[in-house]
Amino acid sequence: MTDKSEIRNPKSEIPLSAIALIPARYASTRLPGKPLLDRTGKPMIQHVVERVREAKHVSRVAVATDDQRIYDAVLAFGGEAVMTRADHPNGTSRLAEAADALLGPTPEGARHTPDAPLIVNVQGDEPEIEASVIDQLIQGLANDPDAPMATLASPFAPDEDPANPNIVKVVVAATGRALYFSRALIPHDRDNTREHAPLKHPGLYVYRRWFLDQYVQLAPTPLEETEKLEQLRALEHGHAIAIVRTHVHHTGIDTPEQYDAFVGRVRQSTM
Repeated sequence: MTDKSEIRNPKSEIPLSAIALIPARYASTRLPGKPLLDRTGKPMIQHVVERVREAKHVSRVAVATDDQRIYDAVLAFGGEAVMTRADHPNGTSRLAEAADALLGPTPEGARHTPDAPLIVNVQGDEPEIEASVIDQLIQGLANDPDAPMATLASPFAPDEDPANPNIVKVVVAATGRALYFSRALIPHDRDNTREHAPLKHPGLYVYRRWFLDQYVQLAPTPLEETEKLEQLRALEHGHAIAIVRTHVHHTGIDTPEQYDAFVGRVRQSTM
């Protein structure tokens, strides 16, 4: 059996260490306190942690939160948690603070070494995230040693509307890297050829440890602020984002109705 701490990059044969961090906030406009909703018998954040632990390329899982209630709940079910500041402008910034707390600052001489740890950013409201997708994403960044981060592109499900601005879209270059992300429907099929179907962008990322430190030093950018998409900051500053194409079936939980449906699926699976 493969040691989870010794997952290897097939191109370099250098051991990789993948650590999953799960930012979780109590405040939510549409579903306050959602990490602690527990009508399934477990708080939602526990479902997320347990799913992530199934990923064979992940050697450590921790929740990054600014709320004592979430911190205490994670410790209560045997998870690892780290408290972070409440004033982070985005999830990547919170991730960087958590990585420093858990791993310490990145030594200057180790910033660009290929065996530096990989940090996976998993959203705290995705209790049905698929471990196989996490593994694919980690391997995808390992296969592109010159990219500092990677994320996903997935076909739309039949019941999803590509024109919905709440579903982010991504356009991918022939190199396998991101050209652009948008809430708008891209690419625009001017001649209605249907040759290039839009791809949705699930919000799962993996970063090289050193790039988290660099990202938080980058100034916010015009497109990032226009689209309200923090990954555009990396592109606008000239950093590549590797894309892993796969079919993603899980969705985040943002509304009471979505949580009700999740509870129903959990209950059905245990009958």
